[in-house]
Amino acid sequence: MQNDNYGNYDQGYDQDDIDLAQFDDDFAEAEVEDREFEPIPDGKYQVNVERVELTRAQTSGNPMLKWTLRIIAPRFRGRLLWRNNVMVSRENIKWLKTDLHTCGLSLEKISDLPANLEKLINIKLEVTKRTRGENENVYLNKRIVLEDGSDEYGTAAKDALAPF
Repeated sequence: MQNDNYGNYDQGYDQDDIDLAQFDDDFAEAEVEDREFEPIPDGKYQVNVERVELTRAQTSGNPMLKWTLRIIAPRFRGRLLWRNNVMVSRENIKWLKTDLHTCGLSLEKISDLPANLEKLINIKLEVTKRTRGENENVYLNKRIVLEDGSDEYGTAAKDALAPF
């Protein structure tokens, strides 16, 4: 990426190779913009799976599948939700297997997951967001597949949430 003010940074660098000192003056003078987002209320949403990554939970270090889900309907379009499948117990593995099955991904072994993460990208899902106390949970309800197989989602999303 070429930035007219700071030079060319289109090569891959290690974190140690990046000297941020050149940005110190601009950073000191930059105003902080207030951004208040309305919290996404509990309810059902249609989402697109934007990203999935196998990582470790920050506090426990346990393996975790981290989902990034972009809302595509009905409200809060463009906002993000997250789901984490931490792998600690048999019950956790069962939930993960159910989530993968909901997305149409059947694996013989969980160790096959890293090689198949890309198959989860751009899957359309109906999810439920539920808050209990300070904990927000996102549950994968079902995969949304259009009859014609297209990615044109707008009309189908509106129909799916039409009131009875």
